[in-house]
Amino acid sequence: MSSDNSSSLKAYVDSAAGAVQSALGSLTGSTVDKAQGEQTRADAATSHESSHTVGKLGPIAMSPSGGVSQDDPARAEGSWNQTVGSGKEMLGNLVGSQDLKNQGIQQNAAGKGQEAQGQLSDLGNGMGDRVQGALGAGLAGLTGDKEGQAKYQEMHDDGKSKLRSAQRDIEREAQ
Repeated sequence: MSSDNSSSLKAYVDSAAGAVQSALGSLTGSTVDKAQGEQTRADAATSHESSHTVGKLGPIAMSPSGGVSQDDPARAEGSWNQTVGSGKEMLGNLVGSQDLKNQGIQQNAAGKGQEAQGQLSDLGNGMGDRVQGALGAGLAGLTGDKEGQAKYQEMHDDGKSKLRSAQRDIEREAQ
């Protein structure tokens, strides 16, 4: 989708190149080379951070490269069941109903499982789409198929969006 994709691999390569240029500048006494090397490393760090971001609006996610994805429905269903389960548990505590409290605990646990299943599905599908998209775009580029290359690049970018969305939600829950 975007010709200026933020890429972790490119960021690593740029960071290494910046480190080499900075070291050479230090060895030769060239302050210009050293400064350019440090700037390349700083730009690489920003690019790396950008490649791991994702914007979300409800179940829709968008990556900096323009990829768009929708969360697996099990994620929203699981989240809903966790909320309802917590409500039942709280209400059971308030009114002294152990049965209602137990129902809430069970529904909350089931919701956590549903959400995790949806996240794993999105992680797997996102990785698969990224790999298939990268390989397909590379092959299409070698054969000169611009339309195929664009299609596979979009698949890669959408997979990245799905993957980063799931990673973001998992990291938030771990905190």
